[in-house]
Amino acid sequence: MKRAGQLIEAIADPGNLRLAFWKAARGKRAKPDCRAFQADLGPNLAALRAELLAGVARVGDYHYFTIHDPKERLICAASFRERVLHHALMNVCEPVLERAAIFDSYACRSGKGQLAAVRRAAAYAGRYGWFLKMDIRKYFDSVDHGVLRGLLRRKFKDAAVLALFDQVLASYQTAPGRGLPIGNLTSQHFANFYLSPLDRLVKESLRGADQERGSERGHSCPLGLRLGATQADKNVRAPAYVRYMDDFVVWSDSGTELRAVWQAVAAFLAAELRLELKANVALNRTAFGMDFLGYRLYPGELRLAPRSKVRFARKFRQYEREHLEGRWTERQLQARMRALVAFTLPAQCRNWRVQVMERFGVAAHRLEPGDPRRQLEQYRE
Repeated sequence: MKRAGQLIEAIADPGNLRLAFWKAARGKRAKPDCRAFQADLGPNLAALRAELLAGVARVGDYHYFTIHDPKERLICAASFRERVLHHALMNVCEPVLERAAIFDSYACRSGKGQLAAVRRAAAYAGRYGWFLKMDIRKYFDSVDHGVLRGLLRRKFKDAAVLALFDQVLASYQTAPGRGLPIGNLTSQHFANFYLSPLDRLVKESLRGADQERGSERGHSCPLGLRLGATQADKNVRAPAYVRYMDDFVVWSDSGTELRAVWQAVAAFLAAELRLELKANVALNRTAFGMDFLGYRLYPGELRLAPRSKVRFARKFRQYEREHLEGRWTERQLQARMRALVAFTLPAQCRNWRVQVMERFGVAAHRLEPGDPRRQLEQYRE
């Protein structure tokens, strides 16, 4: 594939920088750093443009905090000015990374997303008798900067853009030459792109039968795959595959085939991407169910995963308490309840959801336009 070049002018274009500001400001207009940047928007964008063209753009101005939802994560939030820079960079570079993606990669892509990945996985669960579910140990912390730089240089040839990529990578490390900060726009796209060689391994070298040929025609694997015996082994097959960031699943009608896929994937990740699978690899029959992205998938049925049920009940009680103790207005309660309930709607769990609401819900008065718990029960796709 031809490498993309002469992109820095497009990134520094005033129109692109204004678009980047608009994207970075969505949902953050009331925050002091956004308001301060907007107060001198013209000069701030002009200064950012000059830095980009001169190759001296500043990165690494991070604010760190920890969340525990559902597990403990260190979040690295860039300053508002740097978020504008990240959006400007991805506005131009994301289409290049998109061309490296296969159809069944669903994270950080327009028209894809978590629910689309779950629906695709549910369709495969209804067609195949076995599944192999894998994810990567400490994925964001383990991304190797040298490998990622090599992958990016196979897609881009603009020296200024590559230098900017290198600056962004060097601004954060969990170990020498490793790690991407959770919470940055560039990190999401880099992390998704980093596993594109794995996608090619499963869908092409392991001869996946359910490829979306129209979406993948003309692509070659970003790495020179050194598969050895794996590539020649005709018994290693991966008929169906879905990946959402570092969670990925392969389906087949043979558990033996999937065990061979497991071995091939583990060897490839270690040799080519310097990554390690988590120990909780699941190889089982689809009839027994599989947890994936917060849902529980059975052939012909989609439920909530047990952890998602616990999380829903806990957050529901927390949201009610925030409102009753006066920290949230009725409108704020309604907005958060809408997002909380929306996650459960694709699953077959209406009776359980109603029981939780009846057990823990407290009648709120003068809600606009109505009680969110009753209103949200009527939302359907």
